[in-house]
Amino acid sequence: MVDETRTLLDLWTPGMTAARLNQVALESGRFPGVSARRLRNLVTECFHPRLLVDGGRPAEYLKTLRKAMSLREFEQMLLVYTCRANIILADFIRDVYWPAYSSGRDALSNLEAREFVTRANQQGLTARPWSDTTIRRVSAYLTGACADFGLLERGNRSVRKVLPCRIEPHTAIVLAYDLHFSGLGDNAVIGHPDWTLFGLDRADVISELKRLSLKGTFLVQMAGEVVRIGWQCKNAKELSSAIAEG
Repeated sequence: MVDETRTLLDLWTPGMTAARLNQVALESGRFPGVSARRLRNLVTECFHPRLLVDGGRPAEYLKTLRKAMSLREFEQMLLVYTCRANIILADFIRDVYWPAYSSGRDALSNLEAREFVTRANQQGLTARPWSDTTIRRVSAYLTGACADFGLLERGNRSVRKVLPCRIEPHTAIVLAYDLHFSGLGDNAVIGHPDWTLFGLDRADVISELKRLSLKGTFLVQMAGEVVRIGWQCKNAKELSSAIAEG
């Protein structure tokens, strides 16, 4: 729901609850052809669990930075927030998409997604056993979400081409600061599992951030296994200006 999320983010203001956002969206006229029930589901089941957690910090952060980011960079940050809210999607990307991509696979199918969901169900990774209908629905969601975020070919199909996915430079900067602003120490930022959504391990992250340090948003220093990062921006507004200028 990338386009819908962008519109809802435009309408949202800090402190606004999901219920209030739903009302504002209904009255805005920016969702023609969308039923009231569908719009409520977009707000409560999509926007709220992804961006209104932690007092709305993700929404405020992304709203501040959106104009300084390209559409692709915005999509990649939405992927991060979506995976935080939907752990099964994060696991699918890490355990199925990236191994397929790394081995040179051309495509992934809904059947493979279904096998992944079935295994997770059998291994007790869900709160309770799922029905066949739920397994089919979640399987289609996994491949569909990967297509929405540019990892797989788009369109209504049961087999999708595997597309290359590389983290965009500004995405890496924004993600690093997102983790930093959440209170994590420098080494925890470097080793955070969010990076693996883009196929990056700890060494890859260090290399990427050292390269990006030339843009002036932070300074990366290493002493053995210890990484120290000099964060040049104190808040999202400063970061947005630095990205726009750089």
